[in-house]
Amino acid sequence: MVKIMNKILIIDDQKPIRNALREILEYEKYVVDEASEGRMALKMIKNYPYDLIFCDIKMPQIDGIELLKKVTELKFLNPIIMISGHGDIETAVQTLKLGAYDYIEKPLDLNRVLTSVKNAFDKSSLNKENISLKKKIKRTNNEIIGDSKQIKSIKKLIIKVANTNARILITGSNGTGKELVAKQIHEKSNRNNQSFIEVNCAAIPSELIESELFGHEKGSFTSAYKQKIGKFEQATNGTLFLDEIGDMSLNAQAKVLRALQENQISRVGGNKSIKVNPRIIAATNKNLNQEIKNGNFREDLFHRLNVIPIHVPNLKDRIEDIKPLSDYFLKTICNEQGVSLKKITENALLELKKMNWSGNIRELKNIMERLVILSDEIIDVNEIKKYVITNP
Repeated sequence: MVKIMNKILIIDDQKPIRNALREILEYEKYVVDEASEGRMALKMIKNYPYDLIFCDIKMPQIDGIELLKKVTELKFLNPIIMISGHGDIETAVQTLKLGAYDYIEKPLDLNRVLTSVKNAFDKSSLNKENISLKKKIKRTNNEIIGDSKQIKSIKKLIIKVANTNARILITGSNGTGKELVAKQIHEKSNRNNQSFIEVNCAAIPSELIESELFGHEKGSFTSAYKQKIGKFEQATNGTLFLDEIGDMSLNAQAKVLRALQENQISRVGGNKSIKVNPRIIAATNKNLNQEIKNGNFREDLFHRLNVIPIHVPNLKDRIEDIKPLSDYFLKTICNEQGVSLKKITENALLELKKMNWSGNIRELKNIMERLVILSDEIIDVNEIKKYVITNP
């Protein structure tokens, strides 16, 4: 297999420095390009994704500091090593703050140069591996599985609405995958490089929900020992997912409505208005129209949230998704448990499709985990009858 060599760009207005660097780098089997000034270098960087850049600080027209800023604006992610014969600690610190990997003073120590290059490539390789792994995990964990008409419709709707700022209300029973839909919307949006902040409104006591959402100032109540940043602030420029919003108290609903109307909040115990800009996605397993009639939910808040409604159906209403979901869970759980991949027969799947699935996808996942642990390599009807208690 042919080894792909790392390509390095040397930017320096002094030819002897360029020659010295080129000599030692080519001896180490790196491919080297040169630029004698900043404007030329900028064009070269735009046209080729160099693996590493050496950049002098003192240069005519565009100096190294300005060039470093411009290259950073281009989202150049690979290492940049700054070199200078006129530097000081302040300059070194400035370049590192601006994103340089290292700073080397002239006259150049060849061992120091090679050590810095090696370490820079090691770190760059590790960063790329981590980014790739994070993307892989992200795709795996938040993938919506299903071939049913309902799921295909939801996937199409997600693509349509993801890059808008429209508020979304996701409805459906417990365990249907409402959180998964919210995460997919965030990941496919132009906010996906910002935070996805989730609040389970049913799990937070009513007296603490305001502090959780809007934060509080130190000393604002008995246990407020320090300032707390609320979820609205944390999710600014990202996505705020208000799960089980139907369980939120009327008092908290009023505060949320005001925050949505004004795009600003005040922390508990504070009087300063703070601008916020989260994209709001809410979810509930309740019938909010009925909750409005019963006086448990504000109609004005409902209309603020229900710009784009998405309903996630129960598993029993899309039984054709049981096979792809079962295959997905078997593969994932077998991998987690460190066992060889188990197969499920068509007859076993038919038996699963007869079930009521009151716990929806969450119940199916639990059953698949049970079968992976207890069953043989082939999961047939007998395994289903033996290990799965069917619902009446």
